[in-house]
Amino acid sequence: MSEEALDAVLRLVRAQAALVRRFDARLGGLHGVSLADFTLLLRLAQAPGARMRRVDLAEALGLSASGVTRGLAPLERIGLVTREPDARDARVAYAALTGTGRRRLTEMLATARETAAEIFAAPDWSPADLARLTALLTRLGGTGLKAP
Repeated sequence: MSEEALDAVLRLVRAQAALVRRFDARLGGLHGVSLADFTLLLRLAQAPGARMRRVDLAEALGLSASGVTRGLAPLERIGLVTREPDARDARVAYAALTGTGRRRLTEMLATARETAAEIFAAPDWSPADLARLTALLTRLGGTGLKAP
């Protein structure tokens, strides 16, 4: 079983890399963002008030706090995200989606949906295939559009 398990993991890693390249090319070409940027913006949009403490955002994305800070910096520079201090605790900072960020994310979502639909198009993929894949990835700890 260990050989099959390793083979499955390596296939999953390779598939993930191919998907990232495809989404990066599409989102980058049309919107100037990477899949990682898109994922970060999406998580912010799902948060109450479209803002999160940086440490909570890091946890939600499975990144380090410094990784989130590095990811937010270019998004702040282009006006999609802003830094908001906590009124009660100066040590706490929030990352918040701007109005421009919301509008641009709506456009990015349309592109991401189109790309995903192309990837999982019939006849290669049936709705049952996609549902089964989603269930299996969830068992591995994957999350999707609906934030946990």
